[in-house]
Formats: sequence, structure tokens, C-alpha cells
Amino acid sequence: MFAAGRETQGAIARRLGVSRQSVMRWYRAWQQGGREALRAAGRAGRKPRVTPEQMAEVDAALRQGPRAQGFRTSLWTLPRVARLIKRLTGVQYHPGHVWRLLGALNWTVQRPAKRAKERNEVASRHWMRTRWPAVKKTLGGAVPGSSSRTRAASRSAPRSAARGRHEAKRPC
Repeated sequence: MFAAGRETQGAIARRLGVSRQSVMRWYRAWQQGGREALRAAGRAGRKPRVTPEQMAEVDAALRQGPRAQGFRTSLWTLPRVARLIKRLTGVQYHPGHVWRLLGALNWTVQRPAKRAKERNEVASRHWMRTRWPAVKKTLGGAVPGSSSRTRAASRSAPRSAARGRHEAKRPC
């Protein structure tokens, strides 16, 4: 990649899914020692405890859904995914680390829409069609004013006739 000189270091980093700093470090090593310097580096960090084949199995099980895996609701949580990984691979991960594993599988956060169990869809649509237009604020309906009864809306707004308590306390 470096010898061809066709791609920027940033493009190489994006393509390989690593940081630009790593590519810069590899580039410097390649300049000083050639291809052999890159081979000598080896793997950084601890080896994964779950193989890529096992992660593919976990991904397939996740796609089947929580109910298919024996959970009562159709919502994946980190502790549930941790239990699934333990059941399928025998490897126990902390739920906080499961987030990283899900990221490696290109899973993202999906929050369910919060709706009341008692929600009446027909009544809700009727309210939205009939009542909502009357309640909704419109751009033309806004007028200058203040929610405070003791303070004028703005400097350009007319002041009230009575000056309030401050006027009465002035010394004579």
C-alpha cells in the first residue's frame, strides 16, 4: 500500500478500520525497515477469547431475536447478549464489554418507541385530526410578551401605568 503511493494515510486507515496514528506508525516503520519491519510487529493487545466463527454464530443468534433465544420480550439488552454469548461460546463477558463486541458486529443502539400499553390508536388518530390543529402553535400566532407579570416584555413594549412598589419607596 505504501509503495504504490496511491492512497493517503487517512484513506488507508478508513479502509483497514484503524486509526490514522497506527497507519502513520506503520508508515515510519516501513520507511526505516521495509516490509520486514511491518511483519515483526505482531498482534497488539490480548488475543480475542471468541473466534470469528463463534462471533458469526452469535450474530446469527442475535438476528433470530430475543424471543427465539428464550427471552420473554423482544428487546436485546447488554446483559442478555452477555448471557447469549456465554451460552453459545462458554466465554463470559461483562455487559459493558459486550457493547464493543456488538460494535464489531456492526450492531447499533435501537431504542423502542415508548408507547403506553393502554394506548388507543383510534382515539389517538381522532385527537390528532380534530383537536391537535387547534392546540398546535403556529408561526403567525406568536406575539411579543412575557410570561412574567412583574416584568415588561421588552424595552420597546409600553410600560404599565403603575410603577409598582419601587415608586412608593423613594425618599421625599
